[in-house]
Amino acid sequence: MLERIKNMLVKEFIQIFRDPKMKGVIFMMPIIQVLVFGYAVTTDVKNIATAVYDLDHSISSRELVARFVKSGYFNIVEYVQDDARARELVDRGRAMVVLRLNKGFEDELRAGRTAKVQLITDGTDSNTAGIVLDYSAKIVGKFSQEVLVDRLSRLKGSIWRPARVDLQTRAWFNENLESRNFYVPGVIAIIVMLITLMLTSMAVVREKEIGTMEQIMVTPITPMEFILGKTVPFALIGFADVLVITLIGVFWFEVPIRGNLLLLFAATALYLMTTLGVGLLISTVSTTQQQAMMSTFFFYFPAVLLSGFMFPIANMPEIIQWFTYLNPLRYFLVIIRGIFLKGVGPDILWPQMAALTVMGVITLWLASRRFKKTLA
Repeated sequence: MLERIKNMLVKEFIQIFRDPKMKGVIFMMPIIQVLVFGYAVTTDVKNIATAVYDLDHSISSRELVARFVKSGYFNIVEYVQDDARARELVDRGRAMVVLRLNKGFEDELRAGRTAKVQLITDGTDSNTAGIVLDYSAKIVGKFSQEVLVDRLSRLKGSIWRPARVDLQTRAWFNENLESRNFYVPGVIAIIVMLITLMLTSMAVVREKEIGTMEQIMVTPITPMEFILGKTVPFALIGFADVLVITLIGVFWFEVPIRGNLLLLFAATALYLMTTLGVGLLISTVSTTQQQAMMSTFFFYFPAVLLSGFMFPIANMPEIIQWFTYLNPLRYFLVIIRGIFLKGVGPDILWPQMAALTVMGVITLWLASRRFKKTLA
């Protein structure tokens, strides 16, 4: 048995690395993807293109505009002179925000009345627009408080400080609230899933297309030995990709890793067992490599969307949340983020690891049952 599996492993490695392009797909593509995703996948909103429509031209209006610039989030692209130009900038996408201060802004403040400020934002991206509005509300709120304190101090003839509540916040695990620390570990999970699914989903069907299935049919190899011979090489490739991508995440993007590396690789083994099982199951039910590839993407994209990588699972409809329990990526994201950012151990992560174990055993069993040494 071991000799037959060994021969299968040698055959698979020769077939994988015989094509120089395949080496690039296996090792270079994950590196390029993690670099691209590491820089591109972020929810931090900075350098917001802002147009200023100041009709007051007063010291107070200029001070408020300066507050927006000094915050580091807003970048003034143009001072407009009419509504038509402001609308044109937003329509063309050159400005996301228009800050409008009406004439009499400073007079209203001096008279002790409420001075109105209008902020027009492009709501095409609702998430970004919400963050922009939150930034703006905080800037204007702080400016308004300082104006109120200054006015009351002048009325009382001395420095007057109103009673207030001082909220002191502290973020655990991701102290600077950098979205990169949250997303880069997730990128590791989705890239490994993509690579292993793509490789294994075409493993069996490729044998049919190139005509080597007949040779396998006349050998004494069992379905389980065949499955092991197909999965072990791709599992080793998956471990290599995890190691390389982890090194890039830690040393290039400076993502902290506070947990046990041995636990990370143990959890990766359970995760790979599931993804490889799904890939082989797809391969056994497909008749052509094109069909296997399409089936892979049919599984991959819903898995990413329903994993919690981009959208919180708690915000999804309840019926969709139930479907996420069948998604191995959901469990591995919890594990890898827990190891990287929180440094938690198996006493916390055992439910996710148990779920991956069950899913991996079931998928590999189904793949071995589905495989038949026939051309049908």
